[in-house]
Amino acid sequence: MATTATTSAPSTADLMESVAAVAAAYFQDFAAAAARHGLSSSQAKALKAVREPVPMRALAGRLGCDASNVTGIVDRLEALGLAHREAAAGDRRVKIVGITDEGSEVLDRIRTDMVRTHEAFGSLDAEQRSALQQLCRQVLPLLAER
Repeated sequence: MATTATTSAPSTADLMESVAAVAAAYFQDFAAAAARHGLSSSQAKALKAVREPVPMRALAGRLGCDASNVTGIVDRLEALGLAHREAAAGDRRVKIVGITDEGSEVLDRIRTDMVRTHEAFGSLDAEQRSALQQLCRQVLPLLAER
């Protein structure tokens, strides 16, 4: 006689915990890789956020911090030659931050150095990778700021 096991779908709370755990592990790997390149995780996140030039206030929103904190982060990135700041064409009071070529190279090296993340995603087969990407693309717009 064959028995059938019934499995129920995880609850929203279970999914939230799983996603939070994956995100935390990802950002630990990201922070460790950034540190190996002389950057704090905040500086590396800022670098990632300015791949397309953005106003300082928008950068603060993306990083979830106060605009006054962003000034110090951008000052450090600028001093390292990884980012640049310039006045907006339409309003000289607005400062636009963008990544430099060297900043792009450092960001690429940080991503390459995220060994645990590469191993984790590398353990997925093509079908699993596609399914994960599809699920992320489905959920992300619903989580993003509106």
